[in-house]
Amino acid sequence: MFVRLVNISLRGVTLLSKFFLIFLLARFLEPKDVALYGLMAATIGYSLFALGFDFYTYSTRELLATERKHWAGLLRDQGCFFGIVYLVVLPALSLIFIFGLLPLSMAPWFFILVVLEHLAQELNRLLVAMSRQLLASIVLFLRSGLWAALVVVIFWVSEDLRQLDLVFAGWSLGVAAACLLGASALFRLHGGSLKRNIDWSWIRKGIKVALPLLIATLAIRGVFTLDRYWVQAVANVDVLAAYVLFAGVANAVMSFLDAGVFVFLYPKLISAYHQADRTAFNNGFRQLFIQTLAVTITLSGLAAILIFPLLEWLNRPAYSNNLAVLYWLLLAIFLYAMSMVPHYGMYAMSSDRPIIVSHIMALVIFVILAYWLTGWSSQYGVPLALCGAFLGILIYKTIAYLKLKGRQHWLLAESLVST
Repeated sequence: MFVRLVNISLRGVTLLSKFFLIFLLARFLEPKDVALYGLMAATIGYSLFALGFDFYTYSTRELLATERKHWAGLLRDQGCFFGIVYLVVLPALSLIFIFGLLPLSMAPWFFILVVLEHLAQELNRLLVAMSRQLLASIVLFLRSGLWAALVVVIFWVSEDLRQLDLVFAGWSLGVAAACLLGASALFRLHGGSLKRNIDWSWIRKGIKVALPLLIATLAIRGVFTLDRYWVQAVANVDVLAAYVLFAGVANAVMSFLDAGVFVFLYPKLISAYHQADRTAFNNGFRQLFIQTLAVTITLSGLAAILIFPLLEWLNRPAYSNNLAVLYWLLLAIFLYAMSMVPHYGMYAMSSDRPIIVSHIMALVIFVILAYWLTGWSSQYGVPLALCGAFLGILIYKTIAYLKLKGRQHWLLAESLVST
């Protein structure tokens, strides 16, 4: 409990730092700069999935099902795969600037950050798989929290340094420090498996497993990226800036769930399933549902209440005039968060097909609803489309999980015993 408390506290400080950063940007920068920061952050976040190829969805399960003395070799093989992906994907990402989705002046920061963020993300996932949650939280704090807190202080005390370049410089230094600390954990792994040759068959198998999941991830994360570009296309810069600000508030709820709930419970679900531990699986899933529901409702309620003094402090009509956008975004995040409960249940049982279908379905629903609803309201069309898309995947994943669980005879037996 002590370790978990420290872990959650570190991640809480990280989220608060990012939270204060976005609000300080809204206070001291023009809405167009806040909008550009939001587009940059969303595009970097989306590009990470192309770089990572969602290979972790395969490698994490492989690591957890393998003796730790063989981990070094598996991670070496995974690193070779990532090197190949980098050679293909990084040049392709230049299309972002060729087509003018982001200004060319942002290109150096973009490529620095997308590489460092990907490395830090993979290290975080590895530390979670190694049950090094505390170190993972410290790495996350360096990656997302400490630098943001320092930028907040600098913005507050120095008017001359209130520029986006300072934000991106601090971001780069923070992620670089996180990579160095996270990589230190690799030196403790047993190196005997490094003597064997690279297992290309393992990599090919991972590609076959990860590719459909990558398509699904690009679809669902595409929703979280396309929404900002859609708002940019149909609304003015004030609405986009407000959307970026309020999306940051809503996404903080999801970030806290990832840090304080999912990261602790989904590895236990995987282990319980592989060990055929019926009681542990059912208890873990029940905890996942209760904690997700409680945390989401609590944080969404706090966000809805605390936004009023924050908007008064900002004193910018661009945000206060679009306050209702926040409430729709909080509803969307609530629906998305609850859909992650059956999602992790199916992921633990290695059932990826319903996850893939639901994520592609979410993108299709979002595009259809956004096209239709933004014709009615440029201000609320996109957040309403998000709600529709996430409601759709919540219903689909819930039905799919219940059907899948019914086919797991040892889980069904446990359910009958408990009733």
